[in-house]
Amino acid sequence: MSPPCNRPLAPPDTTDLNDIPARDWVATRLPRTWQPYARLMRLDRPIGTWLTLLPALAALLLSAGRVPEVRLVLVFTLGALLMRSAGCSINDILDRRFDAQVNRTRQRPLANGSLSLHQALACLGIQLLLAAALLLTLQPLTVLLALCCLPLTLIYPLLKRFTHWPQAFLGAVFNWGVLMASVETTGTLQPSALALWLGCLFWQLGYDTLYAYSDREDDLRMGLRSTATLFAGHGKAWIASFYATTLVCWCIAGVLAGASPGFFILLLPIALSLAYQLGQFSPDDPGPCNQLFRSNCHIGVLLLAGASVAIV
Repeated sequence: MSPPCNRPLAPPDTTDLNDIPARDWVATRLPRTWQPYARLMRLDRPIGTWLTLLPALAALLLSAGRVPEVRLVLVFTLGALLMRSAGCSINDILDRRFDAQVNRTRQRPLANGSLSLHQALACLGIQLLLAAALLLTLQPLTVLLALCCLPLTLIYPLLKRFTHWPQAFLGAVFNWGVLMASVETTGTLQPSALALWLGCLFWQLGYDTLYAYSDREDDLRMGLRSTATLFAGHGKAWIASFYATTLVCWCIAGVLAGASPGFFILLLPIALSLAYQLGQFSPDDPGPCNQLFRSNCHIGVLLLAGASVAIV
């Protein structure tokens, strides 16, 4: 892979809404030529990887009804990292001109010129090849299911040009590992996994709508669409409905999986965490949206904990 172009990095914006802080581990520990690649892959922002991985690990537990093999945990962990990073790379490649006009994203590598398009495409190719190598360790039906997700990953960044619901599409794709975990551990797509996946879809639809309010004014200015531009001042009610549907779906998943009472008990702190997000959110104040979005990692941990006690 060739080194990045020599254009100097623009000084980072330090506002709360910027995607890249003034200093982080990428800036302080990685060689300068590696930094744009790490930021393209969002290695500096692991929240997306956690939000992809934690539901998949919960599905491994609920579907199998036992502690999964270490091999599967490693494969799904690396797969979540690679596919989330590939998804971010695809998004940045397709949105590079829009990103340059948005305060939160204008310091991304393609937007600020620290990576060229060819370099980003080469990096994406390597990520996809590594992800494909992981598939060789899985069952054929799981591989087929994974391949069905690839075109969906490629399509997602374009949807904001045509529909107000890209967040719903992202929720389906982002949590594909839940379906793969069911097929890999049981040889079929279990109803409990479908319910868990639907719950994760609505969960992401809620928290990604909340996140989209950070960019709402910029999206309106550029003519882009999202659930945030659609809901406007009614966002809190919509997000509340998405989160309520999430809890119902996860309850159904627990019942279908024959989960122990511990699973349902841990849904209570999840519900309280979601309610806290709603209490802190205001459609007219984008400032807290980024931090509220990040707090969903705690919910993923609680979901995994619930799945862990469900098999006891």
